[in-house]
Amino acid sequence: MEQLFSDRIKDVPRSFIREILKVSIDPSIISFAGGLPNRDLFPAKQIEEATKNVFADYGNDLYQYSNSEGLLQLREQIAKRYKEKKDIDISPDQILITNGGQQGLDLLGKVLLNNGDGVVIEEPGYLGAIQAFSIFRPTFHPIKVAENGMDLDQLRSAKFSSSTKLMYTVPNFQNPSGITYDRENREVVAEVASKNNILIIEDDPYGELRFSGVEQKSFYELIPENTVLLGSFSKVVVPGFRIGWIVAPEPLHQKLLIAKQAADLHTCNFT
Repeated sequence: MEQLFSDRIKDVPRSFIREILKVSIDPSIISFAGGLPNRDLFPAKQIEEATKNVFADYGNDLYQYSNSEGLLQLREQIAKRYKEKKDIDISPDQILITNGGQQGLDLLGKVLLNNGDGVVIEEPGYLGAIQAFSIFRPTFHPIKVAENGMDLDQLRSAKFSSSTKLMYTVPNFQNPSGITYDRENREVVAEVASKNNILIIEDDPYGELRFSGVEQKSFYELIPENTVLLGSFSKVVVPGFRIGWIVAPEPLHQKLLIAKQAADLHTCNFT
């Protein structure tokens, strides 16, 4: 059987996150090893009420195929939330609904990465992103994470080849360190990315969970033409629904849409 496997899958290990979650399913365990919301805080009653309303309002339409972009009403709500929370103007047409943030990483890898292309990642970095990109056999360029964000001395002195395409960041409550990039750090990171024509992937599953301090500017506000936003409802509603999204410039959005159609046609219309 081994000889049938593709080269791209042979060296990719199983997800360490999934192994963590296997243990965390035990109700007697409170795990701090993964980004698991507290099951006791899920809005179960509100979801039950919303479900009843959806059945009443949409009936059998719930069971039909949907469009690959995702439900327009949901994309409009996401765009509205960006405006209200961050004062960022985003069109619903820029938003692609995905099966959680993880599928967003997979689609970006499919669309953007060839063997050996460079990907700048945080060190330590999010294991799920490292696994998702590893499928496409890139060259990783790790940059250490300091108290206020990426190590700027290391970032400035790094030599990026012309094939270095992506910089993956979790600038708000970074996984796994928990740090948040400060304003100066974001401005320098944005400057380096722009200078080297590197696309920043700004993954922000935790940003709305701030309890203190000041919200920092998004990379999208600093260099919108060089930034892709990833979002997820896994931490602020429930992870089991697997609803996330990508915000991307028009040319990239179209290629991501094609990759999405090839992967699963569309995310679950009901959820």
